[in-house]
Amino acid sequence: DVPAWLKSLRLHKYAALFSQMTYEEMMALTECQLEAQNVTKGARHKIVISIQKLKERQNLLKSLEGDILEGGNLRVPLQELHQMILTPIKAYSSQNSSTEEHSRDVDSHHPSSLLGSDSQGSECKDSGMQQHHLPGCEGESGGAPLPEGDLPGQFTRVMGK
Repeated sequence: DVPAWLKSLRLHKYAALFSQMTYEEMMALTECQLEAQNVTKGARHKIVISIQKLKERQNLLKSLEGDILEGGNLRVPLQELHQMILTPIKAYSSQNSSTEEHSRDVDSHHPSSLLGSDSQGSECKDSGMQQHHLPGCEGESGGAPLPEGDLPGQFTRVMGK
């Protein structure tokens, strides 16, 4: 929901500009491109910084997952997850990824879902909240690595912890 995200940044007057872009184009925006669209200097800077934060979400989720597994306080991770869910998140599709690691991790019998490649058959699909009790789901990062770019899967995995 890009318009709501822009409103939270107090940049909602630029919603029309973003409505003409794909998610990938938005994530690749530069200050020069924004300047060409007559975006003010302060707004350009704020947009570029905000997009950089969007790019760092997967690493943040990995860090939050580690904190939770170490038994840390849940208040900060929950606040971070709340803020993250208000940002634009692209639906993950296995066709969008071209990495070799991704093609090894995805089970071709199950369509991509919010659980991503962390789905372990029907016993895990029914309740993402109980995945961490299954053998092979625990470990250094709490399970098999998710493909790069599977932000919904990583978000769901952290929520399950």
